[in-house]
Amino acid sequence: MSPSVAPETLAAVHQLYGAQSHLIDGGHARDWALTFTADGEFVSPSYPEPVTGTGALTAFAERFAAEARARDEVTRHVLTNLFVREAGERHATVEAYLQIVTTPRGEPSRLVRQTTITDDLVHGDGGWRIRRRVVRRDDQPQ
Repeated sequence: MSPSVAPETLAAVHQLYGAQSHLIDGGHARDWALTFTADGEFVSPSYPEPVTGTGALTAFAERFAAEARARDEVTRHVLTNLFVREAGERHATVEAYLQIVTTPRGEPSRLVRQTTITDDLVHGDGGWRIRRRVVRRDDQPQ
């Protein structure tokens, strides 16, 4: 059963996730990092340790873009099945499926990873921001 979430909250959360995908895929590292809080944290088993804070998140996204350019491929973050598990005026918990798809120039696309994300969001003057993202790879036990 889905919680009752205000339509304005759903729209704003969907915009946040759409912006995130387009920003990181377009190489806009700093703007992507700003979709997190200043002390935001990105936790994923695909990387050796959590990435915390705007500076570290920006550097993370810059490396991501540089690696894609070096491989001469286009990367897309495809977010689906967005579920706002709970939401209040200033806090929300969101779960979604995230696929990372790459397309090498002149080659077929391939699925790199299928993951599930769980995000803790906070709402402030700048709108909704991610305070903590936890990524779970589907190929690893929980």
